[in-house]
Amino acid sequence: MRIDRHYEFWPKRLPKDLAVPQTSLFDNLEISARRYPDKIAIHYYGGSITYRRLKDEAEALAGYLQTRLGIKKNDRVLLIMQNSPQFIITYYGVLRANAVVVPLSPMNVTGELEFYIKDCRAKAAIVGQELYERIAPLQKGTSLQYVITAAYSEYASPQFDSEIPEEVWKPRQGFPDEDAIDWQEAISAGLKPGELIVTADDTAVLPYTSGTTGIPKGCLHTHGTVNSNTVGAAAWGSMTANTTSLVTLPLFHVTGMQHSMNAPVFSGGTMVLLTRWQRDLAAALIERFQCTHWVNIATMVVDFLANPHLNNYNIQSLSYVGGGGAPLPEAVGERLFQLLGVRYIEGYGLSETISQAHFNPPDRPKLQCIGIPSFNVDARIIDLKTFQELGPHEIGELVVHGPQVMKEYWERPEETQKAFITIDEKEFFRTGDICQYDEEGYFFIVDRIKRMINASGFKVWPTEVESVMFKHPSIQLACVVGVSDAKRGETVKAYVVLHEHERGKVTEEEIINWSKTKMSSYKYPRIVEFAESLPMSASGKVLWRQLQEKEKQR
Repeated sequence: MRIDRHYEFWPKRLPKDLAVPQTSLFDNLEISARRYPDKIAIHYYGGSITYRRLKDEAEALAGYLQTRLGIKKNDRVLLIMQNSPQFIITYYGVLRANAVVVPLSPMNVTGELEFYIKDCRAKAAIVGQELYERIAPLQKGTSLQYVITAAYSEYASPQFDSEIPEEVWKPRQGFPDEDAIDWQEAISAGLKPGELIVTADDTAVLPYTSGTTGIPKGCLHTHGTVNSNTVGAAAWGSMTANTTSLVTLPLFHVTGMQHSMNAPVFSGGTMVLLTRWQRDLAAALIERFQCTHWVNIATMVVDFLANPHLNNYNIQSLSYVGGGGAPLPEAVGERLFQLLGVRYIEGYGLSETISQAHFNPPDRPKLQCIGIPSFNVDARIIDLKTFQELGPHEIGELVVHGPQVMKEYWERPEETQKAFITIDEKEFFRTGDICQYDEEGYFFIVDRIKRMINASGFKVWPTEVESVMFKHPSIQLACVVGVSDAKRGETVKAYVVLHEHERGKVTEEEIINWSKTKMSSYKYPRIVEFAESLPMSASGKVLWRQLQEKEKQR
């Protein structure tokens, strides 16, 4: 039975059901550009872009993709950039070309990128110039034919009066490889795109997530599923054309994508964009542009409030501060309230739900709580073995049904089938999270079924890390677990058994340094502990739960 006790605490200004546009995501930009052509859409290190220019450059990129690169409807285009105006232009430009955005972390190394290219059979990639060397080797022997490179400095101002990250001030590089296409060449070609033919039911975005096996899976989202949470985020956060959002979350991640980019574009609001997190600069920009909204992760808030210079800035314009990924410590939430008079709004979502499935009501939030089901979401708790529905304070798996749930895992029908369960003739997505809800209908995460480490809001899958570590010639056996970390929430630890002839010749620090070169910065083990042996089952499997429990007891 659908849980509705939370409606007593539903924001009174909002309807309980939300109509979702039956148009494409690009229509959101087109409408905002028509309404507010000369309004600033993006502030970026002293540079600024109006909505008219944002739309025009997205269309120019779309025209180049279609005319010169032969991109057609449903073709997958990789988007690999740090936060920048070009990220936003590319996102909407690919959609305008009737193609599919595949947003990937800029921390991925060549071996990781090769998997994604082969899995989604991407034909083109648009990347920050600092990332080109990682993807260049993959233009030979894969489906990848074209790479467009962008210099972030072309949208910043050299007169900016604060510190600029290296990636932002670095001028455009010339790549001798003729396969590298310069961003300005694509934008300046003056090519017009063909007709916008995609509808709400067509695929728009393919973000990747990982499963229990650690193998990344593409989550197939349509313009309709993405729009449902775009509109939902704007409504829940009271976003208007007068909203100014501080953008610090990575835009390739679904939370940043939805709350810091798609919702502001839908609303016609302004985005104040940071490529790198800098707490002093964040405070200065909040004051300068009178930012009203800031969606983040808990570690940013902790760092922001720990700034001894924070009192030098007027940040009272902030009216909505929230996020997800990891619970905000209660003491930090109280300090935020004392400082701003606003409560931290925690939410919950997954790549499979293109961000939020749950929100805390802004006028009645609970700390360390994922909140109540979002618009049109039916959320329930089921028993892990019997799949029977459970009541208040009973612990089981969270399952959700709603308009934002992905359609399927990309070309993985068996994984898709496992991920859904039918209840009351409706398809529910199995989140893999162990939760409970209280007598008021607020949901709380208890644990995770899936073996996942949450490091500063980034999902780290131990199996994936282990598979890389086994490539080290000195490692005989490795088991990766999550351990508590004051700054990151959780961090990655590897128990390592060395080959007998390597013992005493290799240090833990050498293993860590080697891992840094093979994995994204959030994945590699920050702690390595050598062991003579690891606990094993009768079938020869490493009993990772025993090691995890050992760390919890510590």
